[in-house]
Amino acid sequence: MRGARLPAGWTLEAIRNISGDQEAMALDTERSVEWVAGPECRARIHPEIVLGFHGLCLVKPVNDEDWYMGSLNGDGSVDCWSAYSDLHEALRGL
Repeated sequence: MRGARLPAGWTLEAIRNISGDQEAMALDTERSVEWVAGPECRARIHPEIVLGFHGLCLVKPVNDEDWYMGSLNGDGSVDCWSAYSDLHEALRGL
């Protein structure tokens, strides 16, 4: 897939082991991603990395060290509602 990549230093096997999701995968970054802080407060996120875990995603934005957790919508877009400063912590939070 175009735009699908893993975080530096991580393997898909390690991501699957920590998250507990043996079907986790890197997803294409060519999708709409938004931070949803409330019904009237949405902000676009420009994804550098998107990891998919069934109906959930972890998104690392361009020029940001945080990881955002969100829901993968039927149209491929992502609505994020939680943030983590560390990928390992975010994977455990799934």
